Amino acid sequence: MRNLVFDNAFVRDLPGDPEFSPGVRQVHGALYSRVEPTPVAAPRLLAHSAEMAQRLGFSKADVASPEFARVFGGNALLPGMQPYAANYGGHQFGHWAGQLGDGRAITLGETVNAAGERWELQLKGAGPTPYSRTADGRAVLRSSIREFLCSEAMHHLGVPTTRALSLVGTGEWVERDMFYDGHPELEPGAVVCRVAPSFIRFGNFELPASRGDVAVLRRLVDFCIRRDFPQLHGDGEALYGEWFAQVCELTAVMVAHWMRVGFVHGVMNTDNMSILGLTIDYGPYGWIDDFDPDWTPNTTDRQHRRYRFGQQPQVAYWNLGRLAGALSPLFDGVGPLQDGLRRYVEAYTAADRDNTARKLGLVECLDEDIGLMQVLQELLKATEVDMTLFFHGLAAIDPVAPNLASLEAAFYDDAKRDAAEPALRDWLTRYAARLAQQALPDAERRARMQAANPRYVLRNYLAQEAIDRAAQGDLGGVDELLELLRRPYDDQPGRERFAQRRPDWARDRAGCSMLSCSS
Repeated sequence: MRNLVFDNAFVRDLPGDPEFSPGVRQVHGALYSRVEPTPVAAPRLLAHSAEMAQRLGFSKADVASPEFARVFGGNALLPGMQPYAANYGGHQFGHWAGQLGDGRAITLGETVNAAGERWELQLKGAGPTPYSRTADGRAVLRSSIREFLCSEAMHHLGVPTTRALSLVGTGEWVERDMFYDGHPELEPGAVVCRVAPSFIRFGNFELPASRGDVAVLRRLVDFCIRRDFPQLHGDGEALYGEWFAQVCELTAVMVAHWMRVGFVHGVMNTDNMSILGLTIDYGPYGWIDDFDPDWTPNTTDRQHRRYRFGQQPQVAYWNLGRLAGALSPLFDGVGPLQDGLRRYVEAYTAADRDNTARKLGLVECLDEDIGLMQVLQELLKATEVDMTLFFHGLAAIDPVAPNLASLEAAFYDDAKRDAAEPALRDWLTRYAARLAQQALPDAERRARMQAANPRYVLRNYLAQEAIDRAAQGDLGGVDELLELLRRPYDDQPGRERFAQRRPDWARDRAGCSMLSCSS
């Protein structure tokens, strides 16, 4: 464990805050502040990702040691670690929010594993930083479980994401007003160690640009290209333009994956957008149960629904526009930035067409298939159909004699199902005719669909059940979900209850439908 190799390029190569304290302040001319995690009363390992631990070079004995819990609970540092909190700004719900920064995240360092992979280790909930504003820098068990599970679930779904190494209980209580209704409660605290090649966000570039600090902006761009995009070569505007275009493409691919599996981020602020196109900052996220493009899991967004499921591609484009604006001082004209935004549109359109083909079991997506999918989505919304169950069941359709038998488990409302049955049967007839046009054996079609349409997703009510058990000291639910979600596309005998519709009791229950940003 003490043999980890650290190469802390961010703090070595970029300007830092000369003041060394966690006191809240505006930090100018610096991209980070050095700050150490605040120790907790009784760090205890509650769960970990064995795959991520192995990839980082930790042995089973390392993970089982008390030192592992101390380090990843914030009570100790390994040789070579240089902890800091990053300084960045961001647009929140469409409005510029100024300096934000890592208010409860502290990066321990950048480790390079035996394969030469660079991984930044970051603790979330490890105490106050200069960017904590009025908060305490801590996190509670419920939100930490959600982040830990979702990070790993998204990875196994094939969605670009940050990862999670560990979940450590702190032995302390944290006060949170979950519903923002003036009734705070004490909840058990926890710390998640999240892992990514880079945690640089759009907001890291926005803050120096907003202050007119072009020198710092340029240093950050040059650093990001050198460390995180080593495949790019050249110099000047051409290099910057290609880098921005690749950021746009990576973002498009990420959001297209969200749409494929029915994931809603919930807080697509620019400070929550990764420069590497990774899903980052798991707060009030959720998966679509009944298909509804207007659904958002975020109570803060309840009125305007800016970050609703169906608008995520448009929001990502808007966010990239804000990044382009921040980068504009590095360009003589807007042409390269406009080219990058066009690359987003092209990349998202291509990925969306690929989603359509894969989800419907088609060899390729023809222009008329876009209309076929749109009609289906309108039917799913009107009929209150579970997205995950419907597309998984669609793979079992007999294209010679299509019927609704394999889709029955997806309907939430029998009356709506009966009313829409003629339209659904008509769609299935059109779909079967489309399948007949391609020379693809039915077994291959089904395999193609099952690889694109998950059997299991981390529904909010499943996560809440695990959270409720954990609050009583039983981590079995977390372990069970972690194992289940390692193979989300496979049928897993004995685990059928995890592949069912959201139960009625969970429709409006706290934590099972919409969630707040409070954690």
